Amino acid sequence: MTKHVLSKSTFMYGCQCPKRLFLYKFKPSLRNPEDEGQQAIFAAGTNVGLLAQSLFPGGVDASPPDTFSYQKSVEKTRKLIEAGATVIYEAAFQFEEVLCALDILVRKKNKWYAFEVKGSVSVRPQYIQDASLQYHVITNSGLKLEDISIVYLNNQYERQGDLDIKQLFNTDSILGEVLEQQPFISDKIVELKVMLTLKKEPVMDIGPHCSDPYTCNFTNHCWKDFPTENNIFSLSRGPGWELYEEGFKHLDDIPQDYALSPKAAMQLNHYRTGEIFIDEKAIKGFLSEFQYPLYFFDFETIMPAVPEFDHSRPYQQLPFQFSLHIKRKPGAALEHYSFLGDGITDPREALIKEMIKLLGSKGSIIGWNASFEKTCIKKLILDFPKYEKQLSSINERWIDLMKPFQSRWYYHPDFKGSASIKNVLPVMVPDLSYEDLDIQEGGTASLVYAQLKDQDVATQAIQRNQLLEYCKLDTMAMVRILENLEELIRSK
Repeated sequence: MTKHVLSKSTFMYGCQCPKRLFLYKFKPSLRNPEDEGQQAIFAAGTNVGLLAQSLFPGGVDASPPDTFSYQKSVEKTRKLIEAGATVIYEAAFQFEEVLCALDILVRKKNKWYAFEVKGSVSVRPQYIQDASLQYHVITNSGLKLEDISIVYLNNQYERQGDLDIKQLFNTDSILGEVLEQQPFISDKIVELKVMLTLKKEPVMDIGPHCSDPYTCNFTNHCWKDFPTENNIFSLSRGPGWELYEEGFKHLDDIPQDYALSPKAAMQLNHYRTGEIFIDEKAIKGFLSEFQYPLYFFDFETIMPAVPEFDHSRPYQQLPFQFSLHIKRKPGAALEHYSFLGDGITDPREALIKEMIKLLGSKGSIIGWNASFEKTCIKKLILDFPKYEKQLSSINERWIDLMKPFQSRWYYHPDFKGSASIKNVLPVMVPDLSYEDLDIQEGGTASLVYAQLKDQDVATQAIQRNQLLEYCKLDTMAMVRILENLEELIRSK
């Protein structure tokens, strides 16, 4: 059997952007550096796929011995079918140099059913497209499919005790949609094969397809001539692609009379003038809401695809860490407290107890984008109702320090249209930076915590300290930003 020209993944590359497929095949060295977070997502998807096999136990695995031997997998699948196998995992098929592997193939009463497993909580359009390719290859290989379905995570399932695999997953037939896609699939295969035969790089401009349905891993190459600073996509609520289609790339290119949303227009105006905007009255009103003691608080969370603990659902935000700086009264020395789970057991109840103890019963609790913390606490109330009274009281005391920046009562052109603490901090407190930390953003913190249980003792100790230092800077950043905001108003 000859080696395949297209696989399911490369076919999907070609559907998203023919240039992505061409670069993958002929210029792979131009790929972006590997994204550790993306690799973790792929690994989670693999684990979900293995769990889903339990829906159809007793199957035979037809996986190839390595990624270069898929034709052996095709041959193994053929022999398993002929031998009367009823469940095959990773069944592989090839038709006219197009290869696909199916997560689960099941025979019932001598009829075949195909199941593709996805680590999401819904059936997305791209899943229909790749399943349509699978249907095309499998049926043209001579195996008639009675049905084809997507198996995906049920985000309404709440774990209680051992995982209930049947409740963990939803299964939706997509046969009707797949049959409608067949003419497109046939035509697209021909189109992509011709392109690969000619070995001529497609002329493709950048566009929304660069990140839809997935972020392309050749963006560094295709966007290399696009300005990285102060480009049209840095405009808050700006018509990015509309501006690009009109020939604009940099903020300097946009005509003075171009119609923009109020926020985008304000951002552009302050970029051009370099002026800082301060609404003293609004900020003074905001600062008057603060009541001592002040509690500067920040959560870090994980979102396991498969619920690991009782009273949790797929992709639920689970707080595993917090940092807390306390200022008891004006001029008082700062106190710092923290909590960090062990990476093995459910951290939430211990976190709740520590949080209730430290946050007391009065004083303002300060967060950045505090709606996130409040939402997490509301979910903690649902999962641990015996703490409802204390947690509900905590949720009544929040003040969102992001508000004056999000509302643009204070706007600096170097914020670049964003009210993120990562944009505000370098302007407000230039001597405080995340750049010296090993962990510099929340996504990395979540990934490091999720992997703690798999590390040796020495590595765990190092990474726990890194997590504590990162979360501590989040709350210290809020302390310093508030101090600078107060000083700014005093000086007016």
